[in-house]
Amino acid sequence: MAHMATSSAPAPATALTVGFDLDMTLIDSRPGIRACYEALAERTGTYIDADLAVTRLGPPLAEELINWFPEERIEEMADLYRSMYPTIAITATPAMSGAREAVDAVHAAGGRAIVVTAKYEPNAKLHLEHLGIRPDELVGDLWAERKAEALREHGAGVYVGDHIGDVRGARKADALSVAVATGPCSVEELTTAGADVVLGDLTEFPGWLAEYDPSDPDGTYRPVRA
Repeated sequence: MAHMATSSAPAPATALTVGFDLDMTLIDSRPGIRACYEALAERTGTYIDADLAVTRLGPPLAEELINWFPEERIEEMADLYRSMYPTIAITATPAMSGAREAVDAVHAAGGRAIVVTAKYEPNAKLHLEHLGIRPDELVGDLWAERKAEALREHGAGVYVGDHIGDVRGARKADALSVAVATGPCSVEELTTAGADVVLGDLTEFPGWLAEYDPSDPDGTYRPVRA
């Protein structure tokens, strides 16, 4: 997997390119993140409600840490958390149902699959390698509208994610927003945020992709699932 190219010019819109979010889209990161927060709490002697924290995954780590640590310690705690993460969270984190098949479906259609995530990129790479999910590119440390930078760079016409922040990123990039209701946001929240398509989970993605017509700017709609 390569890093995002340094050129600011968008990639040419040739073959199909589909972007995927990571946490709660391709991977169920709740067990690993819960364990890592519990270890951080023990290490620092600071109370962290790990069960609550994993109900609001998606935004950058600092946005969760500010609930438990003073602002002047956020950078220090983020560095500590990230250093602990590989030994605690990687093996504890399973793939979401249909994750590998979704990426494989893009490749089978002759397209490119990229992962664009707010997660610290080295840890995101460890997750993908451990689970045998093989995108063509990985770009980390981007959240919400900033994800549009990578989506445009790689010419992604579709972005798949579980959070309203992913919807916002897709729309900023003028990509079709395909939402999956597997994270903290409900079908209603994803739809209201502007998702073009809402699927129950990634097991529905290959079927949707088989019917998707990239020449249709509005995409091919599938039924919204509860």
